[in-house]
Amino acid sequence: MATSGKGTGHAGVAAINSFATKSVLVKAGADIEGMIFKGVDKDYNWKTIQSFLLEGRLIRYTDSAYAPEVLISATTASLLKLKLNDAIVVYFVRGDGLPPRARKLTICGIYKTGIEEYDKTYFLGDLQLIRKLNDWDGDQIGGYEVFLKDYKNMDATSDAILDMLPQEQTVRSMREVYPNIFDWLALQNKNEIIILIIMTIVAVINMVTAILILILERTNMVGILKALGMRNTSLQQIFVFQSGYIVLVGVLLGNILGLGLAFLQLQTGFFKLPEESYYMTTAPISLHWGKIVFINLATILICVAILFIPSVLIRKIVPVKAIQFK
Repeated sequence: MATSGKGTGHAGVAAINSFATKSVLVKAGADIEGMIFKGVDKDYNWKTIQSFLLEGRLIRYTDSAYAPEVLISATTASLLKLKLNDAIVVYFVRGDGLPPRARKLTICGIYKTGIEEYDKTYFLGDLQLIRKLNDWDGDQIGGYEVFLKDYKNMDATSDAILDMLPQEQTVRSMREVYPNIFDWLALQNKNEIIILIIMTIVAVINMVTAILILILERTNMVGILKALGMRNTSLQQIFVFQSGYIVLVGVLLGNILGLGLAFLQLQTGFFKLPEESYYMTTAPISLHWGKIVFINLATILICVAILFIPSVLIRKIVPVKAIQFK
């Protein structure tokens, strides 16, 4: 246990909330399910939960006793055949062979985070109820939940907080609690890089093929221009500029199609995902204009630079043979 308090003074921390947990058995009709009751106080960072709330409202705290209300997940509601405003009997498990203590609580809201491990395990209630059941003082808690401004700083912030704590206390990051989720996120980042590399290779191959076709179709013209005194460098530039024009048109059409689909997804959520695999129901879209501009410029520059390689074939064209070429 620890004493409730606020703030660590660390720049990466957005909010700190006190909480406590207790193993329970939830009874609804003839169904019983083992879960973890997570008690939080009225100063909890409710904005996080609010964004996942499907129906109902947040817990209404009172100045006396405890709030007899809970927030459960849609997964739990479906499993136990519960709905908003239903009453449930919660048996709080005690150690040392003591019988559990039962409390009747009301469902005030139903949420869905999409993270099955969390939704199936936890439901939220009043921290004061756990204090009462454990015979704690009014300022005792089970631990602190730290919200970060940027989850990428999780490990560094965790180490910094650990250095501030007494030896008997410790820190567990979400990466340690749910490693499979972060492994999945890391895999998605790798997939992004692989997809960009593959797309670049395909674009380069297509443009090299296009300029080779242009050169073959105009071999006769190249021979005539060479016979008239045009330099190889000038001829190469003609074909590179022509291919570069094709690249620009392709990039423009690709942006119109790609961004159009992105805005469609932002507005409608048209493309769905299997939630059990991706932890979300729709494909998420986040437009970073700096990255979009960079990818466009990089594609154009790489393709145009590569186009100089096949254009070297023009130097090997002999005017006499090229004029006769059909």
